[in-house]
Amino acid sequence: MNYIAKNERESMEIGKKIAAKLKGGDILCLYGDLGAGKTTLVKGLAKGLGIKKNITSPTFALMNMYSAKLHKLVHIDTYRLKNEQELVDIGIEDYLGAPDTICVIEWPEKMHKLLKNKKTLKVKIEHLKNGRKITSP
Repeated sequence: MNYIAKNERESMEIGKKIAAKLKGGDILCLYGDLGAGKTTLVKGLAKGLGIKKNITSPTFALMNMYSAKLHKLVHIDTYRLKNEQELVDIGIEDYLGAPDTICVIEWPEKMHKLLKNKKTLKVKIEHLKNGRKITSP
């Protein structure tokens, strides 16, 4: 599905629409350049899942976890990842594909070995002259 977002509010609304299609065990991989709006989309996903907490990028923490009504949301950002072992050390394997968890990963290409045998859903965010193009399953 292709969406066009002209601003952050519209990106968040698209995130809510995508959230409505997600179920426990889903791993959503977000692809896009720096500043494309990946974290903004995650904020909309979280709202769509019923999470009221403020969503922040886990750039330095690698992973943030939020409780939703039906699932946990695990937000992973590997932008500053040195190696995949860092994720293993913080227990990421306990969440990837877990039936009570939805994982959303920014910069998933940096953890391709951990995702090798996992079913993933890909979302691509592209800069446009006046907004963003968001392609989702």
